[in-house]
Amino acid sequence: MCLGSGSSGNCYYLSTETTGILIDAGLGIRTLKRHFQAFGLSFSHIQAVLVTHDHADHIKAVGKLAAEYGIPIYTTQEVHEGISRNYCVSPRLQAEHCAYLEKDVPLEIGDLHITPFGIPHDSNDCVGYRVEAGGVRFCLITDIGHVTERVKEEVSEANYLVLESNHDTEMLMAGPYPAHLKGRISGPTGHLSNREAGELLANSSSPALRHVWLCHLSEENNHPELARKTVDSILRSYGIVPGVDFKVDVLRRRMPSECYTLEP
Repeated sequence: MCLGSGSSGNCYYLSTETTGILIDAGLGIRTLKRHFQAFGLSFSHIQAVLVTHDHADHIKAVGKLAAEYGIPIYTTQEVHEGISRNYCVSPRLQAEHCAYLEKDVPLEIGDLHITPFGIPHDSNDCVGYRVEAGGVRFCLITDIGHVTERVKEEVSEANYLVLESNHDTEMLMAGPYPAHLKGRISGPTGHLSNREAGELLANSSSPALRHVWLCHLSEENNHPELARKTVDSILRSYGIVPGVDFKVDVLRRRMPSECYTLEP
């Protein structure tokens, strides 16, 4: 379940009967509490927050979740260093709530088997996550400046995939952003465009893929229907039929998605 996707805040909830985790916690704590109440969820079921990187829209609530609920915050040493310096995190994380992971080193949280892997982005460090349970492989790849071989490998093995589709290149270049910001977004440590997301799916997805959710859409340089149509068009040009070979949906910036059951 996605609780928010985009520069206004990112947060994803994954659970089995016995284990719950969040990937990123970039929403305000009041918003997060409101969403949890609306869906009948409990923070007592959350055993960990996994953080992708140290930008504000991914970590805003980590201090509150750790201090109020004692939830450990998992990420790399470099991301933790970035979190410790970020103005938006209040209260500051205490040492007992900091859990450290290494890229490509699997860990077990409850009945979830989790593998972090490197993502190119202009943060202190950045990781994507593969989460496996009950014969299902879920993968989240966001805030990615360019496609790496490791990313291709993860896409090729995923059953369910959350993938960044941040901007339409033409909208970005014709828009009001200053040149340096346009360069940052479109650069090798920025964000993935609609076309790049579509090409990645077309070239790397396998018959094992069942459902893709496009995430982290820019409010100024993209539109949900444009992202969907661009990706759909590229897939069809490769002979892949969205909705038949696998589903493609677009996550909303400020509204939670429905709760999805990930079947093996």
